[in-house]
Amino acid sequence: MKKIIQLLIILLCSVFINGQSGPDFSILSDKAFQKLYQNPDDCISYSQSLLISDQNIEHRIVLQNIISQAYAMKGDYVQSVNTYSQKEDSGERENLSYFLQVFGDYNLADQYQNLDLYNQSTRIISHLLADSRLLKSDDAKLKITTAKLYQLQALNFGLNRNYPAALENLAKSDQYLGSGNQENLILGIENKIFKALYLMRSNHLEEARSLLESALLFTESKTDYAYLQAMVHESLSRYYFFKQEYTTAVTHLEKALTKVQNLPYSDLKSKIYESLSKNYFALHNDKKYHEYNKYYTEIQAILDSNTREGIRYIIKLVEANQTKNLEFQEQNESKKIKVLASIFSLLIIILIVYFLFLTNKNKEIKKQSEFFEKQKKWEEDIQIQPANPAEETVFSAEKSPEKDANKISKEKEDEILLKLAEWEKSDRYLNKSMSISMLSAQMGINTKYLSEVINNSKGKNFNGYINELRINHIAHLLKTDPVYLNYKVSYLAEYGGFSSHSAFTTVFKSVTGMSPNTYIQEISKSNTL
Repeated sequence: MKKIIQLLIILLCSVFINGQSGPDFSILSDKAFQKLYQNPDDCISYSQSLLISDQNIEHRIVLQNIISQAYAMKGDYVQSVNTYSQKEDSGERENLSYFLQVFGDYNLADQYQNLDLYNQSTRIISHLLADSRLLKSDDAKLKITTAKLYQLQALNFGLNRNYPAALENLAKSDQYLGSGNQENLILGIENKIFKALYLMRSNHLEEARSLLESALLFTESKTDYAYLQAMVHESLSRYYFFKQEYTTAVTHLEKALTKVQNLPYSDLKSKIYESLSKNYFALHNDKKYHEYNKYYTEIQAILDSNTREGIRYIIKLVEANQTKNLEFQEQNESKKIKVLASIFSLLIIILIVYFLFLTNKNKEIKKQSEFFEKQKKWEEDIQIQPANPAEETVFSAEKSPEKDANKISKEKEDEILLKLAEWEKSDRYLNKSMSISMLSAQMGINTKYLSEVINNSKGKNFNGYINELRINHIAHLLKTDPVYLNYKVSYLAEYGGFSSHSAFTTVFKSVTGMSPNTYIQEISKSNTL
């Protein structure tokens, strides 16, 4: 009888304990995170089944973030934002634990990053990583969240071509990773892959290859991680593309495609299709190039549409809680950033004035001379800053007209010009789908203001502005990389983001003063001298 009573007590205690905490949530969430890299549909089903029975607010937010990531991997950004928005009411933020406040902000930064709104993502992460309480915490949940924040910040820097800062943030991310579960291991492998990509872009090819080969060994031992395996093969293809070993690059891309062909990883598939088309383009295999470029164009059109819808959704969501959200709080700019903004803005204005002066020349030879001079300045502008900022500031003050109350402020105009200068250093203007509404969303700028600044400061409308950037980019490639001199003009037109051969030729001649074929002949002659 005594033993029966003891057994009943044990059973009751077990029921009470399970009723309080349930199964070890860390194990369940780790399994859900693993499924992100196996099949996002399975991940969503599994995580939603956990949500049904778990009322713990911390557990629910973690699971919702995993589900949101799964939708993002599928390219369903609207559903990803919708899942994120189902978290706790932001009005209750002050009642949440410190971990949930940090994790909630990380979720928002992650959403912005998925939607290509890198500036908003960067601002949130910078604010979080300035908190010494977070950086010094020994709590396992906070440590892995910090690792994710540094990884996300590295991606933001990488997309803006600041590769040293990206590598630095990945190294910091590694410092916060543990070895207790699969989530830490997976994040560590992702960091290796991202490091390799940034090393390649910094011309450290062999160091990058070594990292990718070690990552490949790990992923091959984990046969269920299809996403990671495809990522490694796609990244190795980039190494061989840099080495101009296009056949080997194609082999790795085909392996990558095999891993995810029947899985809904739309964003990764888009990258694979794009890389395959580029390699077949380099191999002059027109059939394969057009086949994979068609796949890429179709899937990217869907992703671009989903991105635009996701941006509209998240803007509405944030505006509804504007006074509560971190990204809309006023930020005090440091003196150094203000000086840099002024220098870059003045430099852009000077270049535009110089360009407008030269365009008054009507003769074609003058226009050609103008283009080559402008191209030289454009290339130097990537690295060189003005030598005498104080002198340029005086010049700007002398030339500035009296402020019109109906126009945007000079400070706002300078801010927009700085963002445009940073954007011009990327190659995102080659995207065929790039529009002024997409650019304004990426920069967090009102479309009307952006249009006004481009028209007033660039001396042309948005289409004229972006077409000139594309022509400068193609002309620079023809001048610096002899491989491009062998490509057909139709290939150059498509690569440059133009809708047709004729449109490319017309714009090219209006910018340079000569046809693409004439320009190629001139460059070829200069190379033989």
